[in-house]
Amino acid sequence: MVDLSGQYQRIKAEIDQAIQSVLDSTEFIKGTQVKLFEASLSAFLDGAHVVSCGNGTDALQIAMMTLGLKPGDEVILPVHTYVATAEVIALLGLTPVFVDVHADTFNIDVSQVESKITPKTKAIVPVHLYGQCADMSSLMKLAAKHNLKVIEDAAQSMGARCNNVHGGTIGDFGTTSFFPTKNLGCFGDGGAILTRDAGLAEKARMIANHGQKQKYRHEIIGVNSRLDTIQAAVLDVKLKYLSQYEKSRQQAAAYYDSHLKGVVVPFRSGFSTHVFHQYTIKAERRDELKAFLQSKGIPTIIYYPIPLHHQPAYKQPGSFPVAEQLSKEVLSLPMHTELTEQQLDYICKTVTSFYRG
Repeated sequence: MVDLSGQYQRIKAEIDQAIQSVLDSTEFIKGTQVKLFEASLSAFLDGAHVVSCGNGTDALQIAMMTLGLKPGDEVILPVHTYVATAEVIALLGLTPVFVDVHADTFNIDVSQVESKITPKTKAIVPVHLYGQCADMSSLMKLAAKHNLKVIEDAAQSMGARCNNVHGGTIGDFGTTSFFPTKNLGCFGDGGAILTRDAGLAEKARMIANHGQKQKYRHEIIGVNSRLDTIQAAVLDVKLKYLSQYEKSRQQAAAYYDSHLKGVVVPFRSGFSTHVFHQYTIKAERRDELKAFLQSKGIPTIIYYPIPLHHQPAYKQPGSFPVAEQLSKEVLSLPMHTELTEQQLDYICKTVTSFYRG
């Protein structure tokens, strides 16, 4: 699904030198490279504040803590997403409220959000799934109307733009993950909180550091969540190649689009670019296709086989027909920066042969 080895080999000398510089300095925690990477990512995101942390799940938690959400507050999120989005809400004693998604973009259906707003609703968490932004323009208008906070879960969309603005920098907060398979991934765990509000950034940085701005002076309740220096050094190198990686993924996606037969290829919305963290199709006889591809040496993954409202830990009453149908249809094909035309051709011909019998 992802060729991390091939990607590493292309920039091995730079990565090895960056890691060695950290080893030589022995600044393994809060080293110079952490600040350098935060500054580099801020520049990439057109000046948004960047607070690095331990992982994408921590980033969501820190953002919600910074906004002062209290137990019992309701937070709206899409029902078709990875569990971490709902997990953090529940861990903080908040109430997750699910909304169905669009059948084409797979992102939250903003037209259904207003019907879920109650006096207890305090925030909305759109998830920019698979590499494409949710309809942030409509969502921000709705949030302003009801005085709600917006936290963008941008873990799968680094580099994507919504109406020419970087996803993750539009709401009160954005959060991202640097898990190794992400478009911008490190060699372990890592994450970041993004915001254009300097005051929120300062508070988030304190929370991520045990609630302190000055050592041993703990002004607010915080957590221990930090990006280690080696990971920051790796990310600072890889960030220079992110635009190139994006083009490689988009070229692979274009090849899939033009050569696949028998499936529904990913829809591109008019307001967002697509950076293809995943290339996710909708396929008839999905499970049979998955088994057939596996027999031919082609890996695939289902993101996500069980909607959140059917998960034992997050069961909720309600009808979410689009998410339930997607759980039976979606299938993600190999998508990464090292795909060759030969590999793409083999995958497409194998999918086509399945539907031609």
